[in-house]
Amino acid sequence: VVKEKNRMGECPVWEERENALVYVDINSQKVCRWSPLTNEVQTVSVDARVSSVALRQCGGYVITLGTRFAFLDWDTQEVTTILEVEQDKPNNRFNDGKVDPKGRFFAGTMAEETSPGIRPRLQGALYTLFPDHSVIKQLDQVDISNGLDWSLDHRTFFHIDSLAYAVHAFSYDVHTGKIACPKLLYHLEKEEQMPDGMCIDLEGKLWVACIDAGRVIRIDPETGKRIQTVCLPASRITSCCFGGKDYSEMYVTSAYDGLDEASLAKEPQAGEIFKVSRL
Repeated sequence: VVKEKNRMGECPVWEERENALVYVDINSQKVCRWSPLTNEVQTVSVDARVSSVALRQCGGYVITLGTRFAFLDWDTQEVTTILEVEQDKPNNRFNDGKVDPKGRFFAGTMAEETSPGIRPRLQGALYTLFPDHSVIKQLDQVDISNGLDWSLDHRTFFHIDSLAYAVHAFSYDVHTGKIACPKLLYHLEKEEQMPDGMCIDLEGKLWVACIDAGRVIRIDPETGKRIQTVCLPASRITSCCFGGKDYSEMYVTSAYDGLDEASLAKEPQAGEIFKVSRL
């Protein structure tokens, strides 16, 4: 549905008040907004890799860029830093983020590759930004903090550390925002490659984007089993969310960075955004 290609499309979120899909292109340092009515993509460029975006109740967005939490005023394009983390780790940056059921913004970090295929291990963490702008660290020694969401009863927090090739479930206290007691929920199979972004559906099932495997998979948290696979016409599938008028459509982001010329020739839709209907 979005033909404008993203180097690293990520973190889609449906914005009802704009009737639009908001997402980021991490490596192009852009926050983007696509209207299905006009088919127009608007963008705001920022000064660092922007890895996640979430909606603010008062309008505008909260974003993670570099190692900063910040506000983005869409109309003025002004970015206001809230707080910076991990100033002692110049090789780190934020990755995926999402708002919890009480309006707290969870976002995690990762180390960048120091050379192709080489990445310092266990350098990331998971943080929570509270509405009063205070921040706490929830997890340490994470490789690539990635997809996250909450169960429909708000008792469980789901989180992906990509290099663990797994989805973990934590107990979650909706009143304090604290997480505890991690348990392995699902370990990806070889053909599913590496887990990236994640969302939850109205039946409480998880959808996990599988980067380099060209698919999203549906997992039942009750049984820990995969129950559905949706294949897409691009291999580097990065994240997913539900949206549209009644949230019956799943939007799926992808990337073309990381593909060589031969792969790009085989994947003319790499970097586009897809819509999956009639799930």
